[in-house]
Amino acid sequence: MKKFQLLFIFLLAFATTATAQKIGVVDTNYILERLPQYKEAESRLNEQITNWQNEIQTLQSEFEKKRTTLENEKVLLIGNQLKQRQKEVDDLDKRIKAMINNRFGSMGEINNARSNLTKPFQDLIWGAIKTVSEKNTLGIVLDKSNNISVIFLDKRYDYTDKVLDLLLKNSPSIKTENSQNSTKSNGRSMDERNEKMKILKSEKSQRSDGNAEKIK
Repeated sequence: MKKFQLLFIFLLAFATTATAQKIGVVDTNYILERLPQYKEAESRLNEQITNWQNEIQTLQSEFEKKRTTLENEKVLLIGNQLKQRQKEVDDLDKRIKAMINNRFGSMGEINNARSNLTKPFQDLIWGAIKTVSEKNTLGIVLDKSNNISVIFLDKRYDYTDKVLDLLLKNSPSIKTENSQNSTKSNGRSMDERNEKMKILKSEKSQRSDGNAEKIK
């Protein structure tokens, strides 16, 4: 009951504020996933993660092999030989666990890399949101990606595409890519025109030859 009262008070306060403010909604996750630079960087990170996984799997296979061999040969080993072989197996096991924790743990390299990867793009997105907000005189902007449940949203209040368009418009790599595509398109058009001209000339030549034969 207390939670319901707090929720009601929050909604009432929000509604009161909203009457004096123009509201906009964006989906930052949607925007982030459609930035080409982010996708390229994420792809490189995923490739590195795959390499680390393969490295750990190789060490894990080596560990299993060494452990099995030790179990089979334990009766033949004595004194320092047994201790040395057991130490090798134990050290490899510790190495694998440390590698897993350092790279895949909650404070590991992968989480840090993802944070470092996402932060610059989040800053770009927030900058674009600010620009769009000022241009459209928005007083409040909500992020659907930030654990906000939106049951219904009128399209006119959704500024996600406007923010994304602004980011893509200001992206040098996108401009270069578009320029290259335009050049290729123009090249193809020129080739098509030249090909058509050749066909027309050929047809014209054939008609001329045909007319000459009729005159004869």
